[in-house]
Amino acid sequence: MALMKAIFCYSCGVEFHIAEAFNSDLVKSKRSFYCPNGHSQAYCENEADKLRREKDRLTQQLAQKDDEIKWQRDHRLEAERKVVAAKGQITKLKKRAKAGVCPCCNRTFSDMAAHMKTKHPDMDPNVVDLGAEKAKRAS
Repeated sequence: MALMKAIFCYSCGVEFHIAEAFNSDLVKSKRSFYCPNGHSQAYCENEADKLRREKDRLTQQLAQKDDEIKWQRDHRLEAERKVVAAKGQITKLKKRAKAGVCPCCNRTFSDMAAHMKTKHPDMDPNVVDLGAEKAKRAS
């Protein structure tokens, strides 16, 4: 004789029994079945399904966080590389300006400050303070 499982109808409360194997199939397939009074029922979600869904959700959140961390790290490293490259360009331009090479027209001048004032008056004088450099050398 097959093992029987007692089930109570959610609607009318009547107790009825079905074979354990049949009950397992109903749980897995989520097919509907009826109580002896004709009320339709189904196993919508069992505990294992709930736990599996929760595990999948947490796994997805963890993967999203990992992706965000990787993106932030890559973004930070790219920004650091850009800063290093910009510092190198600034140093290069400062050295060229100290040597008398105009940063705008790439020509060499003995009096760079005068050239900058006359030929490039719109250029920011704080890019390379040529007057201060000449004053320091003269001291």
